[in-house]
Amino acid sequence: MPSSGHRLRDVEHHPLLAENDSYDSSSSSSSEADAADRVWFIRDGCGMICAVMTWLLVVYADFVVTFVMLLPSKDFWYSVVNGVLFNCLAALALSSHLRTMLTDPGAVPKGNATKEYMEGLQLKPGEVIYKCPKCCCIKPERAHHCSICKRCIRKMDHHCPWVNNCVGEKNQRFFVLFTMYIALSSVHALILCGLQFVSCVRGQWTECSDFSPPVTVILLIFLCLEGLLFFTFTAVMFGTQIHSICNDETVGFPPSPLRSLGHGLGGGAKASVSDGGQVGPPCLTCRARARIGVTEESAGRQRPADPGS
Repeated sequence: MPSSGHRLRDVEHHPLLAENDSYDSSSSSSSEADAADRVWFIRDGCGMICAVMTWLLVVYADFVVTFVMLLPSKDFWYSVVNGVLFNCLAALALSSHLRTMLTDPGAVPKGNATKEYMEGLQLKPGEVIYKCPKCCCIKPERAHHCSICKRCIRKMDHHCPWVNNCVGEKNQRFFVLFTMYIALSSVHALILCGLQFVSCVRGQWTECSDFSPPVTVILLIFLCLEGLLFFTFTAVMFGTQIHSICNDETVGFPPSPLRSLGHGLGGGAKASVSDGGQVGPPCLTCRARARIGVTEESAGRQRPADPGS
């Protein structure tokens, strides 16, 4: 039975790999270094609309709390304390939203399925690696391809349109903070709305706010509905995120049985490539069929190595 080194040499000297020896192997490592310096932004129409709506709803809540409920109040310290608290929560929520939206969630460099990259993997006997046929990259464990970001994301949890980004390895902490701050500010706004309704009813809507009673009622009702929706959504998301972090799992993607199957294909010192793609230059590997023990994800079986390779 061939050794692991022999099997890797077969991969290195495969014709498809040899045709593109001039491919720059430093591109993947340099792209990872450049990712930390550039601003990450997804140009998705739906996501950008949802992100703008999030900001507008937070600004609307701040407007109602400040100009409808706090400024008309005769209690100075009540207005100051609640105004500072709510505006701090809103500012922290918006800053966390920006960090979530503009932070690289953990994108895997495109086209890193090269022979130089394979040489540095130091594959163990029976180990299976996975290649994404869409972005032509070697997929790390628990990485998934996002059709909106058009990239494989490390520890991808889900793609959230409200932050116009994937929630992954590098920006999950900002998303958790965003959901926490929105949930807290929603609870605060609901409490203030309840106190304002009680105050207005007791005062028979005289000097309740600088707006007319009908306008005040409409503004408060919309804020209550917004607070209920935001609190329900963000509280559930915050709970699921904390649960997934504590259990070291992702919400949207349960562990794949194929990965455990692939790592159990021992017996011989073989390096296998999954997802129906061969390790090689990105321009050649998207449709190429591997000739070294390919694990068919669709069929769930291990193809034997080509003895003539």
